[in-house]
Amino acid sequence: MDLVSAEPRNDGDAEARAVPIPPRLRPGPLVLGSASRTRRRLLDEAGIVYLADAADLDEGALRDGARARGEDAETAAMALAAAKAVAIAQRRPEAVVIGADQILECDGTWFEKPNDLPTARSALLALRDRRHRLVSGVAVAQAGVCHWRHVDVATMTMRPFSQAFLGHYLQTAATDALDTVAGYRFEGPGVQLFSATDGDIFTILGLPLLALFAYLRDQGVLPA
Repeated sequence: MDLVSAEPRNDGDAEARAVPIPPRLRPGPLVLGSASRTRRRLLDEAGIVYLADAADLDEGALRDGARARGEDAETAAMALAAAKAVAIAQRRPEAVVIGADQILECDGTWFEKPNDLPTARSALLALRDRRHRLVSGVAVAQAGVCHWRHVDVATMTMRPFSQAFLGHYLQTAATDALDTVAGYRFEGPGVQLFSATDGDIFTILGLPLLALFAYLRDQGVLPA
């Protein structure tokens, strides 16, 4: 799903209003607005030249607000990605800023990063032998305006792992467990928690690269 404007729909409208498409991006440095090691690694391995500058936002409060408004995970992930990109683009107006966000949703529950290992254990037990969705939003902003946003979803099936395996996993992958949503990093030991996945690997890792690169090529930011 791609959207070309950050202008929200008025909840009172019977139909979505047409909004102006922002002008093409101006040439400028590419900035990744994320502290995520995984997202940085993805751009590094793709050979992209960029700067990293994480947005200083209260993501928990933004997610809480989205839930209070009844937004689904797709809408919220795009909105948070756009908020991060816009926040950095306001202080780096010349830059082309990428914002990204990922929400893990299981039967209507949104999971967060655990504060400690017991919380990580509880989250993984809640997901064991069930399917959940990784909803990854990405946005591009310049001069404080969101020009584009996109969302993609991957479905993850966690296997019915044993308590012994879970204890071993939390002992050997404690750093990953406390640094990732619901306590697992798929591109590390966390892959052993799963029996199946359905979706793009970049969506699973939190940055839908193919759609992002297609947009940046269209805008002349990346060579076509």
